Amino acid sequence: MTGVNDFVVKFANVNGSGSASANSFFAKALFRMGLPVSPKNIFPSNIQGLPTWFEVRISEAGHLARREGVDIMVAMNPQTYAQDVEEVVSGGYLIYDSTREREFGRDDINVLGIPIARLCAFAFDDPRHRQLFKNIVYVGALAGLVGIEISVIEQIIFEQFKRKEHLNDANLKALHIGLDYSLEKFKCPLPLRVRQSDAATGKIMISGNDAAGLGCIYAGATVAAWYPITPSTSLAEAFERYLNKYRIDECGRKLGAVVQAEDELAAVGIAIGAGWNGARAFTATSGPGISLMSEFIGLAYFAEIPVVIFNVQRGGPSTGMPTRTQQSDIIACAYASHGDTRHVLLFPSDPKECFEMAAEAFDLAERLQTPVIVMSDLDIGMNTWVVDPLEWDDSRKHDRGKVLDAEALEALKEKWGRYKDSDGDGIPYRTIPGTHPEKGAYFTRGSSHTEYASYTEDGLVNAKNLARLLRKFKTAMSMVPRPTINQRDENSKLGIIYFGGTDHAVREGLDLLERDGYRLNALRLRAFPFSPDVAAFAAAHERVFVIEQNRDGQMRSLLITEAGIQAEKLIPVLNFDGMPLSGAFVAGCIQSTIETNEHVANALRLSVRAV
Repeated sequence: MTGVNDFVVKFANVNGSGSASANSFFAKALFRMGLPVSPKNIFPSNIQGLPTWFEVRISEAGHLARREGVDIMVAMNPQTYAQDVEEVVSGGYLIYDSTREREFGRDDINVLGIPIARLCAFAFDDPRHRQLFKNIVYVGALAGLVGIEISVIEQIIFEQFKRKEHLNDANLKALHIGLDYSLEKFKCPLPLRVRQSDAATGKIMISGNDAAGLGCIYAGATVAAWYPITPSTSLAEAFERYLNKYRIDECGRKLGAVVQAEDELAAVGIAIGAGWNGARAFTATSGPGISLMSEFIGLAYFAEIPVVIFNVQRGGPSTGMPTRTQQSDIIACAYASHGDTRHVLLFPSDPKECFEMAAEAFDLAERLQTPVIVMSDLDIGMNTWVVDPLEWDDSRKHDRGKVLDAEALEALKEKWGRYKDSDGDGIPYRTIPGTHPEKGAYFTRGSSHTEYASYTEDGLVNAKNLARLLRKFKTAMSMVPRPTINQRDENSKLGIIYFGGTDHAVREGLDLLERDGYRLNALRLRAFPFSPDVAAFAAAHERVFVIEQNRDGQMRSLLITEAGIQAEKLIPVLNFDGMPLSGAFVAGCIQSTIETNEHVANALRLSVRAV
């Protein structure tokens, strides 16, 4: 087996053993050698004791989707040996702690035993250090085995522990124990190895939650209200970290508020209240939080108050799989709350778009005076990605929409109506409390109201208001990000519609399909409501595969209902096992469906990997 700058390494550990830092050192070192890497942290929803995995794909070609099959398995958890050994591809390598030697029952893989626990016992007196530094020992051994420049890892360790010199020295000691052992006992480097590259030159490594938190800072957000929930917690924490660093006045005061509420309902209520009062405010949550927030989301929709909600989606329903990824809140968010509601959704595909769409969400929320929900997911949000640098145009101005100031209120020749459609686009004019001593005040209500914000039970007046809200939603169609189209063959009658974190897997899948003679065009949705481009794309193709990570084909249903696309034209390709999508899965499902020519029914059966 040979593979230079193109293979997968997977670490099998026990949660709470301190392996996360060591595994991230490995991924960062490869990135600093100029290699695109795609780390995936697969962890349990408890604090300590259960199996956890960390998977790193190295791809000089820039493929960032998860790839199935493992070339090098670092098996540090005896409880999962059977599963871990099975994942290693034929000809691959299994590295394990041979302090206690074992047989693994496969003669088609290379087993490399390193007595890690024994090496640490000789080197360190503190029992806790012996446990923790086992992780650094295997990183050092890997450096020798795959050819990572040891100085790169040394620099990363120094940066991590520069204020704790004793830990810095101990980590370096453990690193060289592993390196020296691998160089002495094995032929290094292995056929699977890395070399310096410029494929990642100019790129950065960042998680989607970090990028979204920074995007909120650039968007001018000053209020964040949240309740802890995996996998969105780190988004609120990132915002607070950046707020404390970049939003401080000359007296050292923080120019913003971060409130940890008692529950998700209170969190969104605080954000809505701040939005009504003129602040740019948001909350971050996941599926269970959306369920709890629904009544307040309906209030913001009907009272027309801007607020941004980040939904970092996870496995459901109910508590579901809190530490696995899905795209299963599409319908819940599109129509959140009871009654007739439709909400603007944004679908970022990676951390760069998390940054960009975070900023855009606040402009849209204020222009449309409505909730805007950014639909990220665990894979995008909690994993680190290699992306182009985040960019901001310093000349960009925040778009606050139709806000009347005191001068505008004075100039009005007729009575101002808070919910009056003066321009025909469904969007009324609003005021911010305290703008004018006499004019512009109104009572915000969740009950039916007239154009002038007074209470009414007149059904015709209420129907007129609901029709205006629908008109406003159609206006949003021209404001939200348009889809991107990958036109590979203008004569192709087969297309793909996809969205969000499946982007890299679909693009790689398209390449695999083209290699086998199938050329498909693809459209990536970036927002709801759908632009006319979506229906036009579907009309131009006889069959369109809809790729999504949920059981029920929620986006497909939305396309049928909202874009008017014929159901028989849309073939679902579904994955809901909680793992990030792979290009091979996408290509395999589509190719099998094409070859069997049994369209929808067979596509559904073939595409569900989890069943």
